[in-house]
Amino acid sequence: MALLVAVAAVMFAPAAHAVGPVPHYLMTAFTNSSESNMYVYDSANAAAFTLVRANAYTPPSGLIRDPSVMRHTDGYYYLVHTTNWTGDTIGFARSADTVSWTFLRNVTVGLNGATGSTWAPEWFKDSDGSVHVIYSASTAGTAGQFRPYRITAANSALSSWSAPAALGIPANYIDSFVVKSGSTYHNFLKNETTKYIEHATATSLTGPWTFTGTGNWAGWGSGLEGPALTRLADGRWRLYFDNYTGGRYYYADSSNLSSFGAKVELAGLSGTARHFTVLREDAGDATAVPTGNRSLRSANFPDRYVRHRSQLAYLDPLSASSTLADRQSATFTVGAGLAHSGCYSFQSVNQPGYYLRHYNLRLTLQRDDGSAIFKGDATFCGRAGLAGGGTTSFESYNLPGRYLRHYNYELRADLLAATSVFASDASFTVTAPLA
Repeated sequence: MALLVAVAAVMFAPAAHAVGPVPHYLMTAFTNSSESNMYVYDSANAAAFTLVRANAYTPPSGLIRDPSVMRHTDGYYYLVHTTNWTGDTIGFARSADTVSWTFLRNVTVGLNGATGSTWAPEWFKDSDGSVHVIYSASTAGTAGQFRPYRITAANSALSSWSAPAALGIPANYIDSFVVKSGSTYHNFLKNETTKYIEHATATSLTGPWTFTGTGNWAGWGSGLEGPALTRLADGRWRLYFDNYTGGRYYYADSSNLSSFGAKVELAGLSGTARHFTVLREDAGDATAVPTGNRSLRSANFPDRYVRHRSQLAYLDPLSASSTLADRQSATFTVGAGLAHSGCYSFQSVNQPGYYLRHYNLRLTLQRDDGSAIFKGDATFCGRAGLAGGGTTSFESYNLPGRYLRHYNYELRADLLAATSVFASDASFTVTAPLA
């Protein structure tokens, strides 16, 4: 078979469509069955969630109620959670891949001692880049009147925190979840007296706050807690909340954070998941990737191609004179992403059913086991080549910000770095198939 490897980048048929940024929504939750194990879920539309990993994290001691997740500037996912029914600590953990978590520390917030309660910590990143945790504290334990406080990160490692500061909300409010839209801070929180989720706004994080939605203002009824917001791809907001008195979970949508639609039950997780947060992340741009049987040639080592060897991915020298087996190992069927049809997956031509996926950040060839985590790991979104020149780069779907790149001729999913070396290592020419 003649192989047009030198000029094939311009000779194959175009892909059927171009893709824009592809969102996915990461959820961390505790469940009705366990207050000590955190579950991780993922969704392409913020409504239908699939379990990625059960019991993904158990802290060294205590509980993991009310887990809140964010992506920090260092590329890691950080978790903050309630550590116990009483006490004055909140717990922190982090992960590079959302499924394997490492305990970092419990932070003593110093408000209420062993007889008080510190609940429902939530991440809040302000528009000035500052990072805060907003939590609810009572000086009299679980029966006391809670009010929201905040602590602010004093360093980029999130290992040092300011003294607690009151948020300026009256007593007997709990579960504050804050977002900022424009110059306005929006706080959705539970009124412990009426058991309604209410809405307050302010022009400063520390108030003064004006309650703009009280009582049954949204028509969702009472017995609700744990509000959490995420921004949808179309610009609307989705508010999730726990109907703990009925044992069900719901969400409602808004275009302006002032008026919301009717509550919709969260199919599949209602009655299972409890008080969670949902982190939206986007991957990819408008770069289409040619589909069908293809090979990936390195931009900075044009005699080398991505291939699998002993079920690991390498960048090896290959050509038309290489053995058929070697050329087949560097040929993949590029198709719609297993986790999202707007991105792409790479199936081996000589091991059908086996796909390139990242595993502990190393690129491997494994059989599709049908799990959500496999589908996410094996999905990559097209990006305009970081090195330019008509090349293509591939961003991980479920770890946005990490790119397919070679390092010591081994393929990895590494965090984007603003260097010419990284740009070259993470850029490829999608060629006609070597085999």
